[in-house]
Amino acid sequence: MAGGLSRDLIADRLDEAAELLEAQGANRFRVRAYRMAADTVRSLTEDPAEILARDGFAGLTRLPNIGDRLARAIDEMCATGRWGQLERMRGEAEPEEVFQSVPGIGPQTARAIHETLHADTLEALEIAAHDGRLEDVPGIGPRKAAAIRASLASMLARRGRQGPDDHAEPSVAELLAVDSDYRQQAKAGTLRKIAPRRFNPGGEAWLPILHTDRDDWSYTALFSNTALAHDLGRTDDWVVIYFARDRGREHSRTVVTETRGPLEGRRVVRGREAECRAHYFAE
Repeated sequence: MAGGLSRDLIADRLDEAAELLEAQGANRFRVRAYRMAADTVRSLTEDPAEILARDGFAGLTRLPNIGDRLARAIDEMCATGRWGQLERMRGEAEPEEVFQSVPGIGPQTARAIHETLHADTLEALEIAAHDGRLEDVPGIGPRKAAAIRASLASMLARRGRQGPDDHAEPSVAELLAVDSDYRQQAKAGTLRKIAPRRFNPGGEAWLPILHTDRDDWSYTALFSNTALAHDLGRTDDWVVIYFARDRGREHSRTVVTETRGPLEGRRVVRGREAECRAHYFAE
């Protein structure tokens, strides 16, 4: 029998994700898609890992109600035993542990990556590795960045497969609009709050979460819950936005209030500052 989680456990996780999405105000069609995928997985006569081992990623996408995005989630669970999206909705995400799955990244480097890049996923780390930001992390020079980039490419090619929208991102205008919507609703107190496990010994449900769909993008937005955000008092300013298309990997960007330079006082998408300047100057 192939390794990986059983079909019942994967189906239970898909059902749990549907329940959390519904409770957190996600689009009802997205909720229904997760429930239908859970029903499909539960009805299988073999575990998804066996399908992957025999037929590859295409074997999952040929199943009823399993598109590319949900197939990637199932693939992630089979390969790692974890599902980052579900952990995030539960408030249990531990990005440093995720980064340590990459050869050459230990605990200290994993924390430095998380705090410097505001990255939470391997996909976000891959983008930073390709656009040069990874080399800005203390302790990572060009050679180590190249090694990490190669390891990530191999890991993601095996686990997530290559898709036509893997590196696509929404415009900065769209990301800034989601950021504005999230902060307005968080201030008004209309968003469901989750209790993050990190930096929350009392288990308080303080972190607002937003799920929204715009055009063909799905977004999830939360205030940053990093050690640096807490140290600098930015837990009500830095907003992490996760986004994906149905046929692409999930990525994330962090939006912050710029504290210096020509964009001081404006909301800026980290890693896309040049586009933000063009956006604001065009206005």
